[in-house]
Amino acid sequence: MDLLPAKSGLRVNRVEKDIAMYALMEFKGKQYKAEKGAILTVDKIDAEPGSTVDIDSVLLVSGDTVTVGAPYVQGAKVQAVVEAHKKADKVIVFKYKPKKDYRRKAGHRQQYSVIRIQEIAGV
Repeated sequence: MDLLPAKSGLRVNRVEKDIAMYALMEFKGKQYKAEKGAILTVDKIDAEPGSTVDIDSVLLVSGDTVTVGAPYVQGAKVQAVVEAHKKADKVIVFKYKPKKDYRRKAGHRQQYSVIRIQEIAGV
């Protein structure tokens, strides 16, 4: 434990935090930080809610020691459960050219899946 001097001359104890295990993973072209029990919003997965998804493209695993892959960590995987499928809020795309009577309006709702990280394994 580290003792730091305070301005008043008293000593303050610094409390060390427990090191939580996490992994940086790549999924569908995007990178996410995964911790056990974390809920992530990812692009839509073709899997039913309640099914398990294994993600093998793990870039980094941190726990007691940090393991960095080149590009991926050998044998490491993240196991997740699909919680639900949802849609984002609607985004309005409006094209307009002044004085030319040109107006186009379109809407888009991105679909995504909500996953819960169950386990980080293999290291």
